[in-house]
Amino acid sequence: MRVLVLNAGSSSLKFALTDTDTRRHRVRGRVERVGEKESFLVLEGKTHPVEAPDHHRALAAALAHADLGGAEAVGHRVVHGGDLRESRRIDAGLMRRIEALIPLAPLHNPANLEGIRAARRLFPDLPQVAVFDTAFHQTLPPVAREYAIPRELAAAGLRRYGFHGISHAYVSERAAELLGRPLEELRIVTLHLGNGASATAVKGGKSVDTSMGFTPLEGLVMGTRPGDLDPGLVLELVRRRGLEAAERLLNHASGLLGLSQRSHDLRDLHAAREAGDPAADLALAAYVYRIVKYVGAYAAVLGGLDALVFTAGVGEHDAWVRARVVERLAHLGLTLDPERNARHGPVISRPGPGPAALVIPTDEELKIALETERVLKGSGR
Repeated sequence: MRVLVLNAGSSSLKFALTDTDTRRHRVRGRVERVGEKESFLVLEGKTHPVEAPDHHRALAAALAHADLGGAEAVGHRVVHGGDLRESRRIDAGLMRRIEALIPLAPLHNPANLEGIRAARRLFPDLPQVAVFDTAFHQTLPPVAREYAIPRELAAAGLRRYGFHGISHAYVSERAAELLGRPLEELRIVTLHLGNGASATAVKGGKSVDTSMGFTPLEGLVMGTRPGDLDPGLVLELVRRRGLEAAERLLNHASGLLGLSQRSHDLRDLHAAREAGDPAADLALAAYVYRIVKYVGAYAAVLGGLDALVFTAGVGEHDAWVRARVVERLAHLGLTLDPERNARHGPVISRPGPGPAALVIPTDEELKIALETERVLKGSGR
């Protein structure tokens, strides 16, 4: 099946035309700065200026430059699906459900909906499927899923959901393939490290714990999000700044940007650290520390570790971060091979009986395409 995969972000639109039979992308690109004056499309290594005041025009621009013909279905990444355990064919009822979840993913679900609306206007005759980042984490056991708050609040939906599930599912499957072992017997910690970052404990192919929670704010230190915080600190922020300002601060001005007061981009922080900036040094140290802390905790949860997987922008490309993380986990049996790490893997640990450290490029587009095919074949299209 040929699936047009769309991943609509707040200011971007990633797209791919994916053949599920060959598991290859026929076309892959993105439109950046959607909603801004200087929008541009990146396709096959070339950049094209385009007009993209909204996601509809962004998708139209993609169609004008890329050969996306022959698509038989459209698959969409949707960040928050609430209690939905599986991908679903999109109809008006599902769109209302996604819209109702906007307060839980205010940076993501609105953009995801815009991408869906744009595709339904431009491809009215194609079946469309929503693939949820939260679905992979619906296997969390109650002890990992529920907060220690009154039970009626959990029943009302105030619980841990987890995110980046499409990526965590894909790279854990690929890890099993690389190791030549059944996924069902492996204990894996996957690290999706980008501007947003999360860790997941995967046992037998199922998510049993994950660092993001009720919203994508919890867990690791991220580009502009703080990760774990004392709830009392959040209450104090609301008292001092008000709800809207506190929400902006936690989503857009914290994390690496807040610690460094310089940038959320690790490339900028590495340059500043090398120039002797103590704030950049602290930001990077905190970033690594939180990752190490979570991997150690998840190794305990899993009862051991067979593989540690790095993925996404930082995970795939930042050898410095990977080295610092693996070296600090030597007590778990992980041993870094510096030359392999410099080549970005796929295996960056030394041969031996200990856990493997892997670098696996995520392919959320392929996972979404395969899920789209599964849903449509299961429903008879």
